[in-house]
Amino acid sequence: MFRLFASLLLLVTSTLVSAETLDLLWPDLQGKVGEFHDPFTELTSDQLFQMGMVARLRAMRDRGDEPLSESNAAELAEREASLNEDNIDIDGLLAKREEITELRRQRAMSTREDYDGQTIRMPGYLLPLDVTEGKVTEFLLVPWVGACIHTPPPPPNQIVYVKAAEAWEVRSQWEPVYVEGTMAVGNVTKGLYLVDGASDINIGYTLNDTTVTPFEAEE
Repeated sequence: MFRLFASLLLLVTSTLVSAETLDLLWPDLQGKVGEFHDPFTELTSDQLFQMGMVARLRAMRDRGDEPLSESNAAELAEREASLNEDNIDIDGLLAKREEITELRRQRAMSTREDYDGQTIRMPGYLLPLDVTEGKVTEFLLVPWVGACIHTPPPPPNQIVYVKAAEAWEVRSQWEPVYVEGTMAVGNVTKGLYLVDGASDINIGYTLNDTTVTPFEAEE
């Protein structure tokens, strides 16, 4: 009898654990790329701007058939001096720029395979794919207003394709909502129809059997 009770308790516990809802935010959807040191995150916005200008002016100098103009040469020297005063290793950072850019790209593109089949809940902005009589059953969940239309689409791991359990009445484009459903991990492509044509959007996640609630109702 005790063994039967213990088995039933284990079964119930396992079911509860598997049904646990994960509360996620957008950074949680980024895949786990091997940890790497990104020295550019240690720079201020002004230092990043200065580094960008130095890189541009040096590129002009190195690819040009003629020396930099007097004004450009003076600007380059001034910006390099400013960074040197802050003890910034200009040459070292520029040498790592392509490597860091590639690592950032990998992190932005990769997904979290461990979320596959999990029940998740997260906020975002609703971008309808198709509206019928003012309601949608399929839409994109995106992290910011304007994504995919007024700005370039986010990377695939920052877009969720949502299949709602019940039709949702659309109040506005990019309506803030909470969604809860079963996550499927894997790249899919959806056509987004715009005023000036159509665009294919690459998506890293799908949310099925989804419950949608207004964002303000959850505050």
